[in-house]
Amino acid sequence: MRAAAFILLAAAAGANLAHAACDRECLFAVTTEYFDALHAHRPEAVRLAPGARFTEDGVEMKLAESPLWKNATGLRPYRLDIIDVGESTVATLAVVEESGNPVLVVLRLKVADGKIAEAEQQVTRNKTEGSLFEPDALKSPSEAMLRKPDKSQRNSREDLIRIATLYPAGLKTGSFVKVDAPFADDAYRFENGRLMAGPGCTFLPGCDHIKTQRIPTLSALTYRVAAVDEDLGIVLLNMNFGPGSTRAPGDTLRVWEAFKVFGGQIHAVEAFMKNMPADAGSGWDSTARK
Repeated sequence: MRAAAFILLAAAAGANLAHAACDRECLFAVTTEYFDALHAHRPEAVRLAPGARFTEDGVEMKLAESPLWKNATGLRPYRLDIIDVGESTVATLAVVEESGNPVLVVLRLKVADGKIAEAEQQVTRNKTEGSLFEPDALKSPSEAMLRKPDKSQRNSREDLIRIATLYPAGLKTGSFVKVDAPFADDAYRFENGRLMAGPGCTFLPGCDHIKTQRIPTLSALTYRVAAVDEDLGIVLLNMNFGPGSTRAPGDTLRVWEAFKVFGGQIHAVEAFMKNMPADAGSGWDSTARK
């Protein structure tokens, strides 16, 4: 029944997407098609552009070769779409079921002429892979992330990126205070579903204040801007934290971190992360910045 509904949805959406620039509605529809096809185990239903690339956890492969595409068994309600109309890109943080178990999925799609030209996917399956892992805490996207800022509070694309990238600057120096990252008083950070900073945090002493909390110095950190949602005021960075960021020798944390920015301040930070071999690369690192 679901597969039949998907086929009808894809046919209707395909007729619209092929004849227009991909706006917010279009990018949302392409992403929905992707997840419905994933759930139905129908990679052939995904409309790929000529020469399209797909990676999972940094490894280039065909959709049908993906472990997640082979074993997905359900789509949970949590799905946060970060829609970058200017770059015809949509990035999504989602909870998917694989063989009946919840996994954390980051998906980035680049769309051209209504077809997927780039698909980048990261899957975190357990605490060993993620260091932290609380997918059951993610019932639905947070109100903070979904809130649309008033026009008077919206920042330009350039300012959104500038403000968000003060976060990796702080990690590189080991202090958000030194770089004067502009956190709102009630700003918080979730990592893999767990509250790690902000009001109510009990993980470590001082973590209830995100700006002044103790953080590691990650001098080798690199990052790239994955998507900027100008309507919602969200910037998604893909960061490689570098050596010393995980307890596993030879590994690094690959972190997709979403920053809610408006009124010149960072109001929320929500991240999905995974331990990865330090020398593995993401397959898309040519635009990474140090």
